[in-house]
Amino acid sequence: MSFVKYLISGISLGSVYALIALGYTMVYGIAKMLNFAHGDVIMIGAFTTYTICSTLGMSPAVGVLAAVVLCTLLGMGIEKVAYKPLRKASSPLAVLITAIGVSYLLQNVALLIFGANTKAFASVVSFPALELAGGAISVTGETIVTILSCIAIMICLMIFIKKTKAGQAMLAVSEDKGAAQLMGINVNGTIALTFAIGSALAAIAGVLLCSAYPSLNPYTGSMPGIKAFVAAVFGGIGSIPGAFIGGILLGIIEIFAKAYISSQVADAIVFAVLIVVLLIKPTGILGRNIQEKV
Repeated sequence: MSFVKYLISGISLGSVYALIALGYTMVYGIAKMLNFAHGDVIMIGAFTTYTICSTLGMSPAVGVLAAVVLCTLLGMGIEKVAYKPLRKASSPLAVLITAIGVSYLLQNVALLIFGANTKAFASVVSFPALELAGGAISVTGETIVTILSCIAIMICLMIFIKKTKAGQAMLAVSEDKGAAQLMGINVNGTIALTFAIGSALAAIAGVLLCSAYPSLNPYTGSMPGIKAFVAAVFGGIGSIPGAFIGGILLGIIEIFAKAYISSQVADAIVFAVLIVVLLIKPTGILGRNIQEKV
């Protein structure tokens, strides 16, 4: 029974990683940028819900909606102010350094507003626990909602990409920005929309993460953000199903490593698995090789 419990916990944690990784993989797949401030958007979303629910006493639904709206606007603002001017930079290091700078900026703003003390985050999930195997296995409401939310969001995202004009525009921009612009596609608007969607997913992931692990501080999003990036690379960055699979596998590996090996080396094992996978298949599980003509 312990194995099943750990498996369910791993899928739950992996679902959070998958939601964050979807934001990474969309931004990279379309804008070819690595937004390392993405993890701190998670933290901003969680703090928004915390303020709305715990401080102002409003309902969890209002708190989650406010977090999604704020993070969506924040993501679009970050793209316009920090990343858009560097889109044609000669060195990709310029974008990377800017992303790190934005990350530290968000962390320090949160420190000034909320302080360094860890806050107790009240779960926004009121779904009852599910008892399995005659009560031997109890699946929390947070776990159920997290897994179902991740699956539903991934399906909706794939339908959006495949069936809508905005989604088709994203695919076109990801293939060739210049050709897409010649076809009348608003490249700047498409990239901004990508950042908006990714940041909205980060807000939902932050709320679900803090509901399952009820603590919150300005550094809450740092390590989950890094692990979600690992999940995106693991699954094949640029691939939506790859981000989902990578996130789930990463969560399972982490929980099993903590349970059966050592919680102190679990993170090291996660990154070691990534190294092995990339040595065997550098593009990730569902990644594809891209041939460039010169």
